Amino acid sequence: MSLEVCYRLLWLFVVYSFLGWMAETTVAIVRNKKFINRGALNGPWCSVYGVAAVLTTIGFKELKDTWLFLFLGCAALYTLIEWFTGKLLERVNSHKWWDYSDKKWNLDGYICLSYSVLWGVLGVLAMKYMNPLLIRFYRWLPSSLIRIALLVLLIIYLADLLGSVLIAVGLPHWNKQIDQINSGLDTVSLRLRNWLTQRMQHRMEKAYPHMPEKPVVRTKPTVFAQGCSFYKLVMLFFIGAFVGDIVETIFCRITEGHWMSRSSVIWGPFSIVWGLGMMVATALLYNYRDRSDGFLFGVGTLFGGVYEYLCSVFTEIVFGKVFWDYTGIPFNLGGRINLLFCFFWGIAAVLWLKVAYPFLARLIEKLPMRFGKIFTWGLIVFMVVNMAASSLALSRYDTRGQGKEAEFAWETWMDEHYGDRVMKKIYPKAKTSDMVGTTVPVE
Repeated sequence: MSLEVCYRLLWLFVVYSFLGWMAETTVAIVRNKKFINRGALNGPWCSVYGVAAVLTTIGFKELKDTWLFLFLGCAALYTLIEWFTGKLLERVNSHKWWDYSDKKWNLDGYICLSYSVLWGVLGVLAMKYMNPLLIRFYRWLPSSLIRIALLVLLIIYLADLLGSVLIAVGLPHWNKQIDQINSGLDTVSLRLRNWLTQRMQHRMEKAYPHMPEKPVVRTKPTVFAQGCSFYKLVMLFFIGAFVGDIVETIFCRITEGHWMSRSSVIWGPFSIVWGLGMMVATALLYNYRDRSDGFLFGVGTLFGGVYEYLCSVFTEIVFGKVFWDYTGIPFNLGGRINLLFCFFWGIAAVLWLKVAYPFLARLIEKLPMRFGKIFTWGLIVFMVVNMAASSLALSRYDTRGQGKEAEFAWETWMDEHYGDRVMKKIYPKAKTSDMVGTTVPVE
C-alpha cells in the first residue's frame, strides 16, 4: 500500500469521523433542544464512523457492484464494530455509554436491528457515492497542503484520544494520588491540569449521562486468568490457533486425500485466523455464553463469515498471497467465504462456548498465578517473533517469485532457510495475487 493511498484513507477517516459527529450531535440537539457534543472525544469526530468507513473501503471493494452482499457486509461489520466498541467502553468505564434497550430486536442495549439496517444502507451509499465524491475532492486540493493538514489533524486526534482514554478509565478520581506525585509542580500547572480534567469529564458526562459518577472498585484477583481476563484470552488464542490448525489439517486429509500444512506461521501448527476468531468470539460472547444454541449459531455464522472475508482481503493485501480459495465450492462469495464454512463458524461458536470453553477455563485457572503470567508473556513474545519472521519469509517468497535477487542479509538468510520448496510445504495453497496496492479503491 503506497503512501498516497495511506493519505487518502486518512482523509476518509477524518471526513467520515466528522460527518458521524455532525449526525450524532444534530440528533442530540433535536432531541434535547440544546447543543450536546456527542463525540466520545473532545474534538468534532466520532471515531467509530471513520474506522468503519476505512474498513469497508479496504475490505468490500469486490462487493461494490453487488448491492445485496454489500448491504449485508456493511450492516454486519458496522454492527460488530458498534457492539465491540460498546463492550470495550463498558469494560473500561464499567458502564454503558449508550442504551438501545427501548428498541425492538436489541441485544442487551448494545445493538439493535433498526440501526443495523441503517448501517447497511449508509455503507452502501458511502461505497457507491460518497467515496468517489470525496476522492475527487481530495484530488482537487493542493497535495502538499492537504497532507500537512491531515498530519496535523492526526496529531490533534491522537492527543485528544489519549486524554479522553485517561479520563474514561478514571483519571478524575486519581487527583489525590496525582497531587502527591506532582506536589512539586507550580500552582499554574496544577490548576491547568485540573481544569482540563474537569472540563473533559463534564463534557463526557453531559454527552453520555449513563456514565458512572464514581469509579468501580476492582478487587485483586486470587485466581489466575479469572473471568474473561487478558491472560485467559491470550491462552485461548493459542489453544484456538492450535486446535483450528489441527481441525483444518484433518479436514483437508479427509476431503482432498492427503496431508498438508494449514499453519499461518513458519514455526508451529498455529492458525492465526482461528486463534483470533476464538479469542474475539470469547470476548464478545462471554456474557451470552448461556444463551440458546440457535442464538450462538446465528451470531457465529454471520460474524464468522464477515471475519473470514476481511481476513482473506487483508492477508492478500499485506502478503500478496491467496491463502484459501473457495471458488470450487457452491454458494461462495469471491472465493473468500462460502455458506458451508460460514455454518462451520456457527457450529464452532456453539461447541466452543458450550463445551470447550467451560473445560478450558477451569484448566487455565488452575495454573499458579506467577507461573501463569510468566508462561503467558513467554507465549506472547514467541508468537510476536514468529509472526514477524513469517512476514519476512512471505515477503521474500513473493519478491523471489518476481525474480528479484537478495539485496540484504535477512533476504539471503531467508533464501537459505525458507526457500521456495520449504514455503510451498508450509503454505501449499498459497498463490500469488495481483491485488497488492490495488485492493484499496482510492487511486
